[in-house]
Amino acid sequence: MANFVEGCSSDRLKEVLGRAGVKDIEDFYTDVPRKVILDRDLSIPPASEMDVESYIESALERNRVLGECLIFLGAGLPPHYLPAAVEAIVSRSEFYTAYTPYQPEMSQGMLQALFEYQSMICDLTGMDVANSSMYDWATAAAEAVRMAIRVKGNKKVLLGGNIGPERKKVIRTYLNPLEVEVQEVGYLHDIGSIDLSDLEEKVGGSCCLYLENPNFFGVLEREVSKAAELVHSQGGLFIVGVDPISLALVKPPGEYGADIVVGEGQTLGGALNFGGPSLGIFACRGEQPLVRQMPGRIIGMTTDLSGSQRGFTMVLQTREQHIRREHATSNICSNEALMAIGALSYLALLGSDGLRKLGLEIYERSHYAGRRLSENPNLKAPNFSGDFFQEFTIMFEGFSLHRAFEKLVGRGIVPGLMLERDFPQLENILLSCFTEVHSVEDIDRLAEAIEEAR
Repeated sequence: MANFVEGCSSDRLKEVLGRAGVKDIEDFYTDVPRKVILDRDLSIPPASEMDVESYIESALERNRVLGECLIFLGAGLPPHYLPAAVEAIVSRSEFYTAYTPYQPEMSQGMLQALFEYQSMICDLTGMDVANSSMYDWATAAAEAVRMAIRVKGNKKVLLGGNIGPERKKVIRTYLNPLEVEVQEVGYLHDIGSIDLSDLEEKVGGSCCLYLENPNFFGVLEREVSKAAELVHSQGGLFIVGVDPISLALVKPPGEYGADIVVGEGQTLGGALNFGGPSLGIFACRGEQPLVRQMPGRIIGMTTDLSGSQRGFTMVLQTREQHIRREHATSNICSNEALMAIGALSYLALLGSDGLRKLGLEIYERSHYAGRRLSENPNLKAPNFSGDFFQEFTIMFEGFSLHRAFEKLVGRGIVPGLMLERDFPQLENILLSCFTEVHSVEDIDRLAEAIEEAR
C-alpha cells in the first residue's frame, strides 16, 4: 500500500480513496489488529511480474520445508501416508468440479459415491445413519451438541475434560448464543481417562455428554460403556468423538452405547496442507427424532418412477436454503464432498483387512516409541498409565521442556505439542504422535536427540 501511495499523485489518491468511501489510507486498517500490521515497508521495488515472482521464490527458498523436518505433531491431525491413487481419484474433473447435486438425474455418479461414503462411515462407527460430511471434527462436535439440545430440550451440557481444547472452544462458541450451562467432567490424572465419580455427580439434568475415544491424550477410554449407562439413566444422549483409523482396532461407538458419533475424516486420505482441508464425520442411531434433527444432508438410494432402475438422491437436507430459517437444524451451507470422496477412495483401497493392518502398525510403532523413550531416566513416557493409540504424553523430569523443544526444532525435529497452554496443570509435558510414516530409525533419532538436548 505504501508503494502505491508513493506512486500516486495527490489528486489520484483522493479519487481512489473517495471511491472506496474512506478519507485516509489508514482507514483501510481499522479492522486489522495492530499487532499484525508491519511497522516497516516491505521494500519491494517497482518491477515486472516475472521479477517479483523470482524475488519471492528466492525468499521462500530460505524456508525449511516440511519434508526436511521430522514431525511428531498430531493433536487431532496426525500425519499419514497418502496413496497416489487417492490423489488421482479426487483430481478427476467429475469429482473435483462437482457442486451440490441438486439435480439427481444429472449427478448419479457423485450421489452414489457419497452414498457409499455414508455406508462406510456407518460400518466404521457402528451407527445406523451418516450424513455426507461436515466441515471438520470441531464443528461436527458442536453441531452434535446443539442437536442433543434440540432433541432433549434441556440446556445442560457435559464435556469431557480430556477432549481436544480447540474442539472444546468451538463447542462453547456454538453454544454461547443459547445460554447453555456447560460443565466439564474431570479426568483421572494418573490414568488420563474420564473420572466416572465426577460424571456421576454432574450428570443429573444434562441433555448430553461429549467424550472422545481415544481422548486428546491418546488414552483409550476403558469405561465408555459405564459412561453411556450413566448418561442414558438420566435421559441424556451420549456423543463420542473418534479417530476413524482407531476403529480398525477399537470397538465401534455403536457397540458401547453412543447415540451420535463425530470425528475427523482428514486422516482418511487427506493431506496436511497447513492443517487442512478437513472432513467432519457425523453419524447417529436410526431413530426418527435423531435423524430428523441431523445437520447437513443425507443421500439415499431409491428407484425411478418405473421401479426398475436404481437411483440416488438427497433425502434429507435440513438447511436454511431449503426450508424456513427457524426450522433449519444447522447454518452449514456446504460440505466437504471432495474430501468425502477421498475418504471413500482411501477406505475402498485399504479394505477392512488393510485398515486393520494399518491400525496395528500404528499401535505397534507408538508403543515402541513409548518403550524407547522410557529408557531415558529423565522422561516419564507415557505420563498417563492408560493404554493408548497413536499418541501419548511425555513428562520431562529434571530439565526444561521449553529449552529441549527449541533445540530439537533447531535440529529439524518437531517433537510434538506442549500441553501447558491449554492444560496449565500439565506443565513440562509433551504430546507426541507416532504413525505408519515414522520408521523405527525416526523414533530412535527422536530419542537420541532428546537425550542430547538436555
